Amino acid sequence: MEPPMVLPTPMLSVSQNPSSLLGPLMSSITNTLSARETPWDLRRSPADHRRREGTLIPSWPHEDPVMPGGLRILYLSEKDVSELGLTMHDVIGLVEKGLREHGEKEVEMPPKPGIHPSPGVFVHAMPAFVPKLGAAGMKWVTGSSVARERGLPYITGVFVLNDPETGIPLCVMGCKWLTDMRTGAVSAVAAKYLARPDSKVVGIIGAGAQARTQLLGLNEVLDLEEVKVYDIVRGVAERYADEMGARLGLNVKPVGSAEEAVRGSDVVVTAVPVDVEPFVKRDWVGEGVLALPLELNYAWEDEAIFSFDKFVVDDREQTEYHARETGRPLPEPYAELGEIVVGRKPGRESYEEKIMDMNYGLAIHDVVVGKRLYELALEKGVGTWLELL
Repeated sequence: MEPPMVLPTPMLSVSQNPSSLLGPLMSSITNTLSARETPWDLRRSPADHRRREGTLIPSWPHEDPVMPGGLRILYLSEKDVSELGLTMHDVIGLVEKGLREHGEKEVEMPPKPGIHPSPGVFVHAMPAFVPKLGAAGMKWVTGSSVARERGLPYITGVFVLNDPETGIPLCVMGCKWLTDMRTGAVSAVAAKYLARPDSKVVGIIGAGAQARTQLLGLNEVLDLEEVKVYDIVRGVAERYADEMGARLGLNVKPVGSAEEAVRGSDVVVTAVPVDVEPFVKRDWVGEGVLALPLELNYAWEDEAIFSFDKFVVDDREQTEYHARETGRPLPEPYAELGEIVVGRKPGRESYEEKIMDMNYGLAIHDVVVGKRLYELALEKGVGTWLELL
């Protein structure tokens, strides 16, 4: 990995301490903030912010973003984010911590609202607060078939990290790397608890960016031997097989049909656009399989979806909201993934059990991973400071 890029800026560097310029004024502000009684009880959070238990961990280094006459915010480009050195192993650990908090119902995360400005395009707002981990913020993310057709990424957007103590924005970063990696990490956590321990074969439909991070994550938690990948463009699947096979030292091979990718696989990942017609059939799916439909089941025929023994979701409220919006029936959720992680519900209970885990996407993952990226950027002096006020 190349060393982190440090972008030159005429402003104070991260390592310089602006409080030396402000002197007693900064001390006065800090003391006032610490002593002020905040009416937390008036804010109706499921977690009650855990403020009184002393577990709120402010992420704002109060002195760094403050400049004489205003505030600064750190900007991290996609290149900055990707070069900070956070690994898939790291992201899996962060995501599992977030899921534990979700399983304990100690997060504030409303169902993500969205707009649909044109066919094949969605824009979602994803706010969340995880009190125990001191992480708060929001992702503004777009999925666009129109952009993909023009040679642009399907997923783009920005993530904004806020200081949970004051609400002040700390950092704005590109969210593509963040979204790809945390989505792969969530599937890895799901596989850890829901896949057969001896799972060796993964079938992947759709060979884009998500398919890459899915395999990175699954390879961290399973002892894989074979990966079958199918894409409607044969060359895309071939490039994926060459790249990921060399990267992970696995037998990754392109196959000629979606059916071939599914049959005989222990874990099946569908990573296709949400505007597809259902094509995955019930009789393709064998016993003991774990299915991970990234496109929220749109690739799966209804008969196939309802054939699973357990239907696990990341968040019941968001899943119900999605079902109402689309009008598509879904099985009754057996459990939320976080409930399984904390032991409130058992995960896999038999070798033959067929389990589908549909993750609509939790903003808690973005804020937990985004906070760590911000911390790394401060440590390494990466990014560009922008004047906010």
